[in-house]
Amino acid sequence: MSELTPIIVAENVHKWYGKFHVLQGVSLTVSRGEVVVLMGPSGSGKSTFIRTFNALEEYQQGKIVIDGITLSNDLRNIDAIRKEVGMVFQQFNLFPHLTVLQNITLAPVWVRRWTKAKAQESAMQLLERVGILEQAHKYPGQLSGGQQQRVAIARALAMQPKIMLFDEPTSALDPEMVREVLDVMRSLARDGMTMVVVTHEVGFAREVADRVILMDSGSLIESATPDSFFNKPQQERTRKFLSQIL
Repeated sequence: MSELTPIIVAENVHKWYGKFHVLQGVSLTVSRGEVVVLMGPSGSGKSTFIRTFNALEEYQQGKIVIDGITLSNDLRNIDAIRKEVGMVFQQFNLFPHLTVLQNITLAPVWVRRWTKAKAQESAMQLLERVGILEQAHKYPGQLSGGQQQRVAIARALAMQPKIMLFDEPTSALDPEMVREVLDVMRSLARDGMTMVVVTHEVGFAREVADRVILMDSGSLIESATPDSFFNKPQQERTRKFLSQIL
């Protein structure tokens, strides 16, 4: 971790879908430059929780502060936060009718008000960084799943975010394509990007995470370093979860 200053602060966050209490008073502080991995069974609230950080999901109770900006219903606050937070989803969500280059330059031109030339120069540098510079003028449908996910990462990085959220970024990929996406994420972590990652990739969590957290039934069960989490878990629920995935 580069600095021990908080960049994400979530306090006592509650969310309901109707009568279903999906987030039950979740609190989490993430420091600048920290990599936090969220693990847990399906339906535990992991994806919902990180989607509250950029207002893709509303929460009904509690408080969330992103880089000093309190998340509220004020659209100006939401827009300010979304400029600082990049997100990569399980499905790639690329525009199929736009080329790779056009997908990446769209937001910087429209939101950041960059010139087309500046956006294209940045996009080409990002494509080189994620290892698919030669795919710039192809359409998403011409790429493999792993290549499309790397485009999605480049598109998120094009907005120059301070935080990157990953919501099971490899779960829709064939096994041989997982590594190429995780390698890009590893390089981001080495460069000091603040990252919150929902994943079941144990190897990635062991190697890259500063902290691994188990969520279950809308609550945080255990938070520890990778070594402690995987080798010396404190909670019985964590031990049971690990017995099923290791």
